[in-house]
Amino acid sequence: MPLLDVPPPAVRCRGLTVTYGGHTAVRDLDLETPTGSVTAIIGPNGSGKSTLLGTLSGLLEPTTGTVEVLGRRPTNGRRRVAHVLQTTSANAAVPLTVRETVRMGAYGRRGWFRRLTAEDRAAVDAAIDRLHVRDIESRQLVELSGGQRQRAYVAQGLAQGAEVLLLDEPITGLDLVTQDVIADVIRVEASAGRTVILTTHDVGTAGLADQVVLLDTGLVACGTPDEVLRPEVLAKAYGAHAHVLGDGTLVLDESHHHDHRHHDQL
Repeated sequence: MPLLDVPPPAVRCRGLTVTYGGHTAVRDLDLETPTGSVTAIIGPNGSGKSTLLGTLSGLLEPTTGTVEVLGRRPTNGRRRVAHVLQTTSANAAVPLTVRETVRMGAYGRRGWFRRLTAEDRAAVDAAIDRLHVRDIESRQLVELSGGQRQRAYVAQGLAQGAEVLLLDEPITGLDLVTQDVIADVIRVEASAGRTVILTTHDVGTAGLADQVVLLDTGLVACGTPDEVLRPEVLAKAYGAHAHVLGDGTLVLDESHHHDHRHHDQL
């Protein structure tokens, strides 16, 4: 029987170290993430989660080591990778509507100086509908709640039509409707063969991913949720802040985060 073709990893890091401002945020990281899967990156505050996403999208340059995304070195603005930053506020000086924000994602796939095609406009409309922001598409971002803004930014990422979707804390502290909508988007993107890499403080969310990466500047553990989300493994990064409740629920207790039990389904 012939062997099945296995696609190359969507992300490959070798000896990746990222230092800026005299601080090493990621150190000597070896990592691969499968194509068409959901990878959850967890770790204490300051463990390098957001820095890793920024490096994968090309916003940050490696200090040493190598990183490849879809077989190539990341470049800021690369159309095959969409990076949705953790956002809690909007700039009042830039009065963008929800539709204008989502449309910026289509320019990311087409180029800023080219006219959008019918296909691009259809991608914008589809993203608006998938993130349930049709009823607020004419409102400015500054008028919206945090959850509504986050849905608009995720819709922007979808409109880009990227093969890799990077989400930095996509649901932390947001309303349940937004959590459910974004969780559904993550499921659908992965089932369509695209790769989703997200950071989270939430054990429940991480437990529904295909792969979990535990960081504490360096790689602590990488594997399935059953392999990584165990108290003795998490304690290597979180120390005494990893707790198991009486019902078996695992909770990560960090100074400015609350109970991270979660009920969404990716």
